[in-house]
Amino acid sequence: MQNVVNAFLLVYAALFPIVNPVGSAPLFLRMTRGRTTAERSVLALNVARNSFFLLLGSLFIGSHVLEFFGITLPVVRVAGGLVVAAFGWQMLHAPEDADPDRAKVDTGPAIDAFYPLTMPLTVGPGSISVAVTLGSQRPTPTADFTQLAILGGAAVAGLAAIALTIFVCYRFADRIIMFLGTRGTNVVMRLSAFILLCIGIQIIWNGCSALLGKAV
Repeated sequence: MQNVVNAFLLVYAALFPIVNPVGSAPLFLRMTRGRTTAERSVLALNVARNSFFLLLGSLFIGSHVLEFFGITLPVVRVAGGLVVAAFGWQMLHAPEDADPDRAKVDTGPAIDAFYPLTMPLTVGPGSISVAVTLGSQRPTPTADFTQLAILGGAAVAGLAAIALTIFVCYRFADRIIMFLGTRGTNVVMRLSAFILLCIGIQIIWNGCSALLGKAV
């Protein structure tokens, strides 16, 4: 049970500061200006669904693609952990109006639920690289199948929780912005960035331990 909770929290805590639904809510609100509440709700639901499947594919397939090119899992963990830690460090020291995973997008009236609202506004290269790194943390194939299925379900639940957070933040963007304010939003993201930095270092340690174990 502890491993299941850890898998869920690892996925959610690692992706939350990069996906940054709280910080992206003002942009979503601005890009959907002129839309009715019902239309904005449908867009928020579609963005959450698209983000879930995009991250799901990255989580379960991304590391296998790297292995296909001869890159071992310990190396993926070290490289991915460095990326995660770098994002956490950058977000921890970034100006209050900066977001390392948000590309400049067109804010005109012609918008789509996938582009630019899902990608790159919500799920960008940083989010995908974090998901690939988390996928490399899966147990070895020799582990019990039931355990693999349970941990995989916990990881999917973490992605579902991220998707739900995206929907809530986008659907009620106007209320969240009014409630938290600029300072409150910044505090939430700074704390999340520190947690992300710690997760990146932990992933690096896991990869280095595996490499050193093979070298001995």
